Amino acid sequence: MKQHRLRPRTLIAAHLLVAALACMAPIAAHAGAQIEEALAPSVASGLSRAIADNPAPSNYTERADVRGWVAQMSPKLASRFPDGAARVEFLATVHYEATRAGLDPQLVLGVIHHESNFRKYAISSADARGYMQVMPFWVRLIGTPDQNLFQLRTNLRYGCTILRHYLDVENGDLYRALGRYNGSLGQPEYPTAVMAAMKRYQSIASVAAVQTSDVLAH
Repeated sequence: MKQHRLRPRTLIAAHLLVAALACMAPIAAHAGAQIEEALAPSVASGLSRAIADNPAPSNYTERADVRGWVAQMSPKLASRFPDGAARVEFLATVHYEATRAGLDPQLVLGVIHHESNFRKYAISSADARGYMQVMPFWVRLIGTPDQNLFQLRTNLRYGCTILRHYLDVENGDLYRALGRYNGSLGQPEYPTAVMAAMKRYQSIASVAAVQTSDVLAH
């Protein structure tokens, strides 16, 4: 039986067409779907206050602890944010919003790494959006229609507030809280992946704290 082979020019054109279609596709993410649950009025009110716009002080990056952390994390994100000013703004926002929510900034970086791979406009198949892959229903539950989940501070503020909420619901159990955040409660894959990603961004200070605690424990 005679086989028909594509001519070189036809084959090249086909590859170019596939590449062009790939570039036109939306930036996808692999986030799960957080489950929308009814919130008690007091809880909804508290979360609404937590996501109220309260930007970091203008001199926030001048604080010694923040400046040191940003300096340590900056080389790790140089390929994600080639522009130095944008990288500093991103890291300072992560540190501020994580600290404001009572979260470890390395944990937040781990979530962002796994959820969106640091893509600002990432959208999952479940319609989760932005760096921390926040589900739009949260805007309806605790926010206002004018809030844009693709805006850096808004996305991180929502993401950190929601993760803090799930930690409170799970009495500090990080694995279960992460499962809720991803919509995969009870499955180990997501929490394990986030914790592994978190280690990529472990700071010198956090390593020293762990080593000190190990010494004291013995």
